[in-house]
Amino acid sequence: MSHLSELQQVASGKRRLKDLLLQSDNRFCADCGAPDPKWASANIGVFICLKCCGVHRSLGTHISKVLSVTLDEWSDDEIDAMIEVGGNLSANSIYEAFLPEGVSKPGPNSSNEERTRFIRSKYELQEFLKPSLRITSGKTSSSSLKSSVSTNLFDSFQIPSVSQNLDGIVEFMGILKVKVIKGTNLAIRDMMSSDPYVIVALGKQTAQTTVMKSNLNPVWNEELMLSVPQDFGPIKLSVFDHDTFSADDIMGEAEIDIQPLITSAMAFGDPEMFGNMQIGKWLKSNDNALIDDSIINIVDGKVKQEISLKLQNVESGELQVELEWMPLDQ
Repeated sequence: MSHLSELQQVASGKRRLKDLLLQSDNRFCADCGAPDPKWASANIGVFICLKCCGVHRSLGTHISKVLSVTLDEWSDDEIDAMIEVGGNLSANSIYEAFLPEGVSKPGPNSSNEERTRFIRSKYELQEFLKPSLRITSGKTSSSSLKSSVSTNLFDSFQIPSVSQNLDGIVEFMGILKVKVIKGTNLAIRDMMSSDPYVIVALGKQTAQTTVMKSNLNPVWNEELMLSVPQDFGPIKLSVFDHDTFSADDIMGEAEIDIQPLITSAMAFGDPEMFGNMQIGKWLKSNDNALIDDSIINIVDGKVKQEISLKLQNVESGELQVELEWMPLDQ
């Protein structure tokens, strides 16, 4: 499969997942009701908030495999399973079918103890399922769960097997905020215009902006986040034209060398100890896509870098982004 085909496949998967997240019942955490959940249990099929995500992780991947909607790489099987479950409402109609009198769901501001007690009872102990659907073994697996539940009820609730292989665990050194600000004079890929969106990739991680309808000069101002491993490479930005009935068309690409940003940030340490100042620079050259030299600054206690890029392998188009570096100790 070509690099372009891989990016298009990733974009399609991200779009399907985002469409599911936009369903009304998925705009709130399945366990505590907190708004705008950005995490999911891929094998249970629910969207959850950051606080509940921590409890799910503690249950182990044999019960709940937690993935970030924006930061993690999702397999097609995991996305298919989420879609087949149908969202938080469908999953809760099973896992919360019989809430005993006196038991109430935690709220967004509930303590960690309340949250942990409810989530363990709901998924690990399965106390709120119909008694005939409960699994008595200590570990929940897709096969045992499916066999314990009537076929009619679980026709659309398939849970993929989850590998617990720990090979390939990556150690991260920080978080990079990538703010996609705007595009200028982007290429036409439809009759008169294009429906552009941007995919930002670092290694196997990808994140995507929204699609801007019929706009060659889109303003996104969207923040995407990527985890930066110890052995990092460049950030790859690809602009696509969204098509409903055919494969999305490429509208240019560019790479960002993040070494200058990270080196400058690490040399100065805690940026909150300094006033606003320039601490580094990524120089324009024939080997990169920079329009001008890119300055690295400390701004209000944060390390930021504004970058203007000329899109490559396309007839026209520029992209303006801003990076912000956040080491793990912050």
